[in-house]
Amino acid sequence: MAARVSRPPAAVSNRNPPRSLAAIGPWLRRALFDQDCVLCAAPSGAAFFCDACERALPALGSACPQCAGPSAGGERCGACLRSPPSFDATTAAWRYEFPVDRLLHALKYGGRLALAEPFADHLAAALQGRTADLLVPMPLARARLRERGFNQAMEIARHLARRIGVRLDAHVAARIRDTAPQTDLPHDARAANVRGAFACTGEVAGLSLALVDDVMTTGASLEALAATLRAAGAARVENWVVARTWPSYA
Repeated sequence: MAARVSRPPAAVSNRNPPRSLAAIGPWLRRALFDQDCVLCAAPSGAAFFCDACERALPALGSACPQCAGPSAGGERCGACLRSPPSFDATTAAWRYEFPVDRLLHALKYGGRLALAEPFADHLAAALQGRTADLLVPMPLARARLRERGFNQAMEIARHLARRIGVRLDAHVAARIRDTAPQTDLPHDARAANVRGAFACTGEVAGLSLALVDDVMTTGASLEALAATLRAAGAARVENWVVARTWPSYA
């Protein structure tokens, strides 16, 4: 679809300005050229979502700061208190509900790579200035990488790195064992499925790492990767994810 110029740059030049020079190119392009909402196709100016769709996106709500699961008052939840995970904190942009679930499916299984940019932008906003030494995208199994042709976590992390000015390193961690897709397994089998699936392949001693992924469900994959990186000397590990699954009773 051809871009339409309908307002001067000054009208949008202060909308979510980037915090790094590397982010200026994509942001300025959106500021100069109006676009359509990625959900309803209504004019959305420089934004990826129109105002109505933006308000309809499923906000995370009161969440545990460590696992981003439901927690009254935003306190550390009982599960994290009983069995502390290897990661220190989790930030999610949204709950994994409609329409975010459909958009993530469109990226992951439909190859709509352009969606990685709005995901990264909203995740950056959710971070509220949090930073790290390195962004580490969740490694994808080699068989699925060959089949899909891209790693959705890497695509999101690429935009996020430019947006917040944190270095991306996709070579710090590797998936050394192909595993069954987590979505095909019952929740109580997922931890065993990814046990021993990752290796640290770079120098992380003393560093603060942010693991980037599209969805956090049980957190088994993120836990396994975080444990591997902490064993290699990482000082801090956080999860930065686009969406977090949310129980219907919460």
